[in-house]
Amino acid sequence: MNENVWKKKCHISPSMITLDMCNLEQQCRLVEEAGLEMIHVDILDGHFSPSMPLGLDTVKQLRKKTNLEFEAHVMVTEPQFFVDELIEAGASQIVFHIETCDHVDGMLNYIHSKGIRAGVALKPATLLTNLDYILDKCDAVLLMLINPGFAQVKGEAQADYAPRKIRKLHEMIKGRGLDTKVILDGRISPENIRTYGAAGEANIFVAGSTCISREDPAGSLKRLKELEDQINNQ
Repeated sequence: MNENVWKKKCHISPSMITLDMCNLEQQCRLVEEAGLEMIHVDILDGHFSPSMPLGLDTVKQLRKKTNLEFEAHVMVTEPQFFVDELIEAGASQIVFHIETCDHVDGMLNYIHSKGIRAGVALKPATLLTNLDYILDKCDAVLLMLINPGFAQVKGEAQADYAPRKIRKLHEMIKGRGLDTKVILDGRISPENIRTYGAAGEANIFVAGSTCISREDPAGSLKRLKELEDQINNQ
């Protein structure tokens, strides 16, 4: 893990499952060539979210073939097994869903004990008050702006209350003097990145099909890098 990478104000993290799944090694090369430094690894179990697009063995093989930081989002009903596998795979950061973990504080401690950044993810309607006693231990908090498993549902838009939730989380972090990163995930657009990145209300933006064109992935990634640089240089 490159600690300097995580100190930057803004990162755009392409979602691995948005890329060409038949050519992931080559697709990771495109991300690297664009100058982006991390990639978003969604791990799903087909239960918490009704799809399983990416296998753990694939993640482990890719880890050997790229220097990108792997920031993982564990969207599963029973997180312990998947967290252990991602630790073994060499993930730089692991966030798990607060709704599925019986011992959230303990899981954060466990991931940290392995020398890995740790955080929690919240579904759109999960209250920020759930963070009250653990926020100080979170290197990152991921806010889902659409419901798990609905990324492919036509018309599924970001929750109407998303801007208010993002703002409130930023205020909580700032009020405690923390360096917790805010990750936004779900229908992220370049406009979202400009709005929340420039204001410092979010730090990592998961780029999916709204940002990355299947017809021109290299060009899309290059434009995202230009946007990331613009925000970091403000």
